[in-house]
Amino acid sequence: MTAFAERYREQGQKQGLEQGRQEGRREGEAQVLLQLLETKFGALTAEQRQRVEAADAETLLEWSRRVLTAQSLDDVWQ
Repeated sequence: MTAFAERYREQGQKQGLEQGRQEGRREGEAQVLLQLLETKFGALTAEQRQRVEAADAETLLEWSRRVLTAQSLDDVWQ
């Protein structure tokens, strides 16, 4: 029983570390996107910042791609 509990605990720790890494990456991507948006379009509203901070990693990547060709923030959010 002890070996099972130890393996279960180790597995939980590994999953927790991976989730932490993914969240850290997502937060970093959000910060980069915020900087890109502010550089291109100027200061963002609190609502716009919250939208970026709440987005998942896939959405952040897509918005980051769109910044390159966007003429407005609306072009990014599409």
